[in-house]
Amino acid sequence: MSDHSPQDSSSLVKPRVLSRREVARSRLFRVESLELRFSNGAERTFERLTGGGQGIGAVMIVAMPDPDHVLLIREYAAGFDDYVLTLPKGLVDPGEDVVGAANRELMEECGFGANNIEPLIELSLAPNYMRHRMQVMLASDLYEKRLPGDEPEPLVVETHAIDDLPALLAREDFHEARAIAALYIARDKLRETAAQPPSFW
Repeated sequence: MSDHSPQDSSSLVKPRVLSRREVARSRLFRVESLELRFSNGAERTFERLTGGGQGIGAVMIVAMPDPDHVLLIREYAAGFDDYVLTLPKGLVDPGEDVVGAANRELMEECGFGANNIEPLIELSLAPNYMRHRMQVMLASDLYEKRLPGDEPEPLVVETHAIDDLPALLAREDFHEARAIAALYIARDKLRETAAQPPSFW
């Protein structure tokens, strides 16, 4: 057994940024190179992806048309050059809060609005390379309403049982880590709420 104990996180010192420069830019993203010196003297070059919308934020919506089912969308994913099954999501527009953004994205991508929207959790993706954060929202008490969005083609909306996550994970077209985490967190929250005894006043 190793006697090496993990370092206390309170003693960690962030590395010093020696230099910072932009190495590439596209319509949506910038690639930034950072020259870093760590507290032990080690120096490394890190690259990170940044984008104009990251300071505003993004939302992902677990929309429940009833207590047992969730809405998923099928959309083209350029990274995989294929259609994938995932949760509705999008950027928070300037002037919006996360609840308003979640309701708008739900209307644009699924054709539903929600009377009840509450935050579930904040997730990141590949934090070594990007600072993108996504607010996962739980939406219920849905009603039909569609808004025009910026999708290049109509999205296919599917309804799946939230308790049947193993079957979803067995599919080749359902693999986005944030969507998987969001569904498990939502399912556990719903189970916890259902298990609580009713309160009487």
